[in-house]
Amino acid sequence: MLRELNSESRQPGAVALELLQPRLLAFEPRERHAFTLLEIMIVVGIMGIVMTMSVPIVWKIWHKEALDKAITDIIEVCSNARARAILQGHEVDLIVHPRDGRFDLSAAPVAVTVASPNPTDNTPPTAFQPGPLSMSGSGLSAQLSDRVTIEDLDINKIPGGFKDAEQARVRFFPNGTADEMSLFLLSDKGKRCEILIEVTTGLANVEWEVRRFR
Repeated sequence: MLRELNSESRQPGAVALELLQPRLLAFEPRERHAFTLLEIMIVVGIMGIVMTMSVPIVWKIWHKEALDKAITDIIEVCSNARARAILQGHEVDLIVHPRDGRFDLSAAPVAVTVASPNPTDNTPPTAFQPGPLSMSGSGLSAQLSDRVTIEDLDINKIPGGFKDAEQARVRFFPNGTADEMSLFLLSDKGKRCEILIEVTTGLANVEWEVRRFR
């Protein structure tokens, strides 16, 4: 009789264990399957195709065409010359070396009044000293590639041009104006462009339809 009661008292616990057993089995770690060799080969093949397609794009980003790089560098130098002239209130000159294909910025001399040693002389003489501009930093010079040549260089429409000159000067003034410049570039691939500096704004623009050499 006592054994029957003990067995009956254990039945609810056994029933509860049986009910919880499926849930406990659900938390048991399942067997993990590794990637097959075929799957790995497919992934590697896809990665190779993607990398092969992206190589030309990356190469173009890091290796600009010579003419495009020349345009970017010259416009940056002109923009910096205009900005420095306006912000610092002094004339800034763009020195062009047509033979070498080099462009540099230079602080223009500033006229200052010097006391005259003659007290009867009412005309104060003037002297010139370099402007207090700092020409250090990036974007203040440019060098053309060997694959780009200067076809012509006009400044203020002076007859003869400055193509064969040792150096030419383009002035940028504090009021935002500048000398008029027309620079014609030719690449080794036959592409032409014209870089213009507008007089009233001092801004540099690019034109690709160059009719002058057609």
